[in-house]
Amino acid sequence: MPIALGPLPSQPLVSIVVPSYNQGKYIRATIDSILGQDYRPIQIVVMDGGSRDETVSVLQSYGELPELEWISEPDAGVVDAVNKGFARVRGDIVAIQSSDDCYLPGTLRTVVKTFHADEQLGLLYGDTVKVNASGVEIARHQIGPYSLLNLLRLRTWIPQPSAFFRREMLDVLGGWDPRIPYAPDTDLWLRMAMRTVVKKCDHVFSQRRMHGEQRDTQAAKIIRDYALMIDQSPDIAAAPLEVRRAAQAGKHLMRVRYNPTGGNWYAARNLIQAGMYDRNCWNWHGIINYLCWFPTRKMLSRCKRMILGRANAVRELPR
Repeated sequence: MPIALGPLPSQPLVSIVVPSYNQGKYIRATIDSILGQDYRPIQIVVMDGGSRDETVSVLQSYGELPELEWISEPDAGVVDAVNKGFARVRGDIVAIQSSDDCYLPGTLRTVVKTFHADEQLGLLYGDTVKVNASGVEIARHQIGPYSLLNLLRLRTWIPQPSAFFRREMLDVLGGWDPRIPYAPDTDLWLRMAMRTVVKKCDHVFSQRRMHGEQRDTQAAKIIRDYALMIDQSPDIAAAPLEVRRAAQAGKHLMRVRYNPTGGNWYAARNLIQAGMYDRNCWNWHGIINYLCWFPTRKMLSRCKRMILGRANAVRELPR
């Protein structure tokens, strides 16, 4: 059943939860990217898990700024931190921003304008760009158009740093599920997608910082949690057959995307299984690549190195 949304005030409060732990070298840029927005009113809720680096000093440097509230205390991890932040938000529109990511200028004004244009809109997201640890852009591409089937078939995705939602979503659906610690944002977006209007906005809302400490390096755990998310969803269980098939196919496509084994056979097998669940997910080009081209290229590369190695050895023989 769709979630009923009330009217938005002319200047809705936008609340942003920032979970944090030992991200002191990045969190100032995150907070400044929110404070620098040309929209008010805003509420920033930083939930720090008792960081041992410079995070608390950075937070203290903002003084008694009324738009920023923060707590630094031990927690049970990022899911716990986000849910504690959700309990403190007062806004009509809510977002979660990682303590190493940033909003781009003008994002909040565009978000509020888009929500005002369709008051049945419950979840909105935009594009994001990847930056390295130093904040230098390394990749930019436009996320595919939204539909529920596109989301389940992994043809589009909802980046947490660029997602915003109406407060009523939390009131009805709750927050992040502690049973899904490695895909809690994806799980929440899916629960919302099954119950509200979702829109993808063709604007770049955020910078997503890439570095080695991130959770998305945990491939096997992400795959496990994504499958649990699909299997425990009552909305998917009650959905039309096409949606259920797309959801099952998506579980296999997620295994291909993260591929914890690194193996070509593993990827090919899961591509085939995805196509068997949902014919719209058949990818013969990908299957052929994994079964034929990638192994052949690897073998040729190995032969090339062997030949070059032997040639170098011959050249080095004493004359």
